[in-house]
Amino acid sequence: MAGVRLSVPAGRWLVFTTVLGSAMALLDSTVVNVALPRIGLDLGADLPVLQWTVNAYMLTLAGLILLGGALGDRFGRRRVFVTGVVWFSLASLVCGLAPNAGVLIAARALQGIGGALLTPGSLALIQSVIHHDDRARAIGLWSGFGGIGAAIGPFLGGWLVDGPGWRWVFFINVPLAAVCVPVALRHVPETSNPRAHGRFDVLGALLGAATLGLITYALIAAPRKGASPAVVVPAVAGLALGVIFVLVERRRREPMLPLSIFSSHQFSAVNAVTLCVYAAFGGFFFLAVLDLQVVVGYSALAAGTALLPTTTLMLLLSARSGELGKRIGPRIPLTVGPLLCAAGMLLMTRAGVGAVYWRDILPALLVLGMGMVVVVAPLTATVLASVEVARAGLASGVNNAAARAAGLIAVAALPLLAGMGPEAYRSADAFGDTFRRAMPICAGVLVLGAILAWRTVRSDALEQVGEEVGAQAEAGAPAGAGAAARAEPGEGAVRPEGLVCHPECAYHCGVAAPPLDPGDLSAPPPLDPDGRRSGT
Repeated sequence: MAGVRLSVPAGRWLVFTTVLGSAMALLDSTVVNVALPRIGLDLGADLPVLQWTVNAYMLTLAGLILLGGALGDRFGRRRVFVTGVVWFSLASLVCGLAPNAGVLIAARALQGIGGALLTPGSLALIQSVIHHDDRARAIGLWSGFGGIGAAIGPFLGGWLVDGPGWRWVFFINVPLAAVCVPVALRHVPETSNPRAHGRFDVLGALLGAATLGLITYALIAAPRKGASPAVVVPAVAGLALGVIFVLVERRRREPMLPLSIFSSHQFSAVNAVTLCVYAAFGGFFFLAVLDLQVVVGYSALAAGTALLPTTTLMLLLSARSGELGKRIGPRIPLTVGPLLCAAGMLLMTRAGVGAVYWRDILPALLVLGMGMVVVVAPLTATVLASVEVARAGLASGVNNAAARAAGLIAVAALPLLAGMGPEAYRSADAFGDTFRRAMPICAGVLVLGAILAWRTVRSDALEQVGEEVGAQAEAGAPAGAGAAARAEPGEGAVRPEGLVCHPECAYHCGVAAPPLDPGDLSAPPPLDPDGRRSGT
């Protein structure tokens, strides 16, 4: 397929519908947290229920996002994207109608399945349909408008909660889907990867999700049940399933997660930094919106508005941060960024009873926001540069899933580590005390990430191709392995020596995970059998 130009209506409709679809998932990562206190009061729920309201969604999304990309490559990206949008909106409707906490949590898990189908497909559609000459501009529009959606998420969530009610945080996805689906079916052509074949690694996906689910259950249940069999048995079972998951992925011919990708020491190092950074982010944003409402006394709208500086700074400055990372290398940004974030979280301990926004809260959010600006764009670039181009989509998908898994575990573990009881969020004094204990824990995890970055990330990681990457290229990637975000152009290609796969997304506003980004290879066309460049 020659590709659709962005100047024609079909190209503009495609960008519109992919922005609209991905915005549903981006908004969910910010608007739901703002609604948590009101959900708890309305449903008579304790803190573990609020944790599961966040984690049920993150669990299925993190566990299935790699599989969702593979389904799109095999059965058609538009088909799977539309299926994901419909699934997500129907699950959102059930969330909004939920009569009790159990139904809400189950519907949130279903919502995560929809997110795992639509999230990889939105960017993959642009990659595979838009003409190569217009692709950079189309992805810029996609990431820019998506960034705006993520940035206004807390404000929108607060306005909905204080206005029509918390259920509209979920209902709003239904009209978005009602516009997105017909546009996609009418204006977006179907694409797939003809090289995608073999069996889907459903067993691997289920084992991964079960591992995360059991460990999460044990961490959330521990404050109430202690070291009882109800906690110890799921924890041990989760760890055992994790070992089985690794063994299964190592032995399968076409695994969901090819473990050989971790033979790149740089890739493994950057993912370790990712785990630290996004664990701290996940824990912070879960507790901060509760603190602002429960302790400081803000309304949902005021709490959502208070958090705008962090995402606004990311929207305005992330592109410049990416350019800076290219010039000076990723080692310094990946070290300094987490340290700035740690300082911001320590400053946030001033957000107690009687706190004044401009004096006690805004400085913390500005420092945190600058740290996020510094770290996120170079992190994504380093992930893509640490593997050969044939695995860029897989690398981005693994990094995205790792970040979501880190946030999932942090939301489960942080209240336990900080000593938050099940009813803590109902008392300003009790929650304020535990919040002040939680922020140093988050800061400590970020400092650990900074130390890892300084000791393991190469300054030239965005300039050169290491020998370890060449070894991966010789091994080759299993068919369909890069399906998390990989589109047809460049599939199966091995990165020429000395060339680096650079990110195509310029705006980074998601606080739950780095963006899925298959990258762009600024390389000459491959040689044809006569030794000439193809297309010349």
